[in-house]
Amino acid sequence: MNLAERDHNVIWHPYTQMKTAALPVPIVRGEGALLFSEDGTSYIDAVASWWVNLHGHAHPYIAQKVTEQLNTLEHVIFAGFTHPAAVTFAERLLQILPSNQSRIFYSDNGSTAVEVAMKMAIQYWNNQDTPKHKIIAYRDSYHGDTFGAMAISARSAFTVPFWPYLFEVEFIDVPVAGKEEETINQLEALAKQDDIAAFIFEPLVLGTAGMVMYSPEVLDRLLQICQQHNILTIADEVMTGFGRTGRTFACDYLHHQPDMICMSKGLTGGTMALGATSASEKIYNGFLYDDKAKTLFHGHSYTANPVACAAGLASMDLLLAQEAQDNIKRIVEHHTAFAQSINKLPQVAQVRQQGTILAVEFEDGTTSYFSDLRDTLYSYGLDHGVILRPLGNIIYIIPPYCITDEQLEQVYEVIRGMQQVVWCEALSAPQPNHLARLASNLYFLQLQKLQLEEVLSFYPLPLLPV
Repeated sequence: MNLAERDHNVIWHPYTQMKTAALPVPIVRGEGALLFSEDGTSYIDAVASWWVNLHGHAHPYIAQKVTEQLNTLEHVIFAGFTHPAAVTFAERLLQILPSNQSRIFYSDNGSTAVEVAMKMAIQYWNNQDTPKHKIIAYRDSYHGDTFGAMAISARSAFTVPFWPYLFEVEFIDVPVAGKEEETINQLEALAKQDDIAAFIFEPLVLGTAGMVMYSPEVLDRLLQICQQHNILTIADEVMTGFGRTGRTFACDYLHHQPDMICMSKGLTGGTMALGATSASEKIYNGFLYDDKAKTLFHGHSYTANPVACAAGLASMDLLLAQEAQDNIKRIVEHHTAFAQSINKLPQVAQVRQQGTILAVEFEDGTTSYFSDLRDTLYSYGLDHGVILRPLGNIIYIIPPYCITDEQLEQVYEVIRGMQQVVWCEALSAPQPNHLARLASNLYFLQLQKLQLEEVLSFYPLPLLPV
């Protein structure tokens, strides 16, 4: 029995309908941007293993620092005790975070980092005997899968069974291009209420929504409104942090800074599970009382795990080194060139880029996560040696920073192939005149400078004249 079959007998996978899903790909080794399966097949990890990996798999420097920490101290209770790795990591995080951040609260993952921030915000007002308890969030947001994080995320098919248990949230639209004033007006109207505790947001890029992007300028305006109305602000940088947007944090593009910032994913370079919530001195001071009932009562068994903190310190060493900064710049430049080359091709609705994050949205008549196109594109990527995990009809790239130019080009070539697959499916769909549809796209072929043989190689033969 191979590894995938053994897995199927004992494991329940995330976001997977276990009755219909194919057997998982058994990965036994990683090196750089590559993952290797049990049979020796290599895959380019173009999604950084759910957006966590910054510097490549099995990085020797991180492995060395983790080993040293394991041989020194593997864990200690963090209530009433501390250790060097936690203190040093907090000190170094505060050096690269926006200057108004002054304290680090450790947790286990992105969802818990968000839960901590929400509890800080709500209890901050409670400690002052001020009745503020409502949260504002983006309508299409995603902040995690624990109950509090689900409550402030989009109401979707993922959360339907739990709707009766989720607390009330005020949702506003994402201020995408052309919708900025509408969102600003929505926030201004809500800000006049006296029960709004906080506004939580994914800065510049909403990941699970389909890599939806918006400008720093409009986010600055939203933060300004919140500050004018004494509404606390929480930046969910779980996905966008540590260089993904082209700067260390997405908040580095802003003039107005949030009161709290949530971090995970790239926090340890994808090596260990760890979450962190930073807070301004204003928030921290809101919990300093002689009354012990005003303590922030939150914690986890593995809070500030020394091994995870050591991994985080090693990852930060690598991130701040010139090599990683040059790699981030290189990836941004390659993404930009690729985006320009594909954005006018048939069935490409939109290409979006923010830093090292690139998204290609295909026109297929649906944007559903459950569309058949999603499975087709996912399988196409694997068949061509690239891990791309589509969000419905949207393909995105968030690579490890060590990915080579050759590997990037292979990823781009797979996406070009996906574009042809989507186009062919659109042409073969029932419609009054297939040849008219083909003719309407001929100028795109001119742009691509395709030869007739290349056209025929992917154009569905049953549609050709008999």
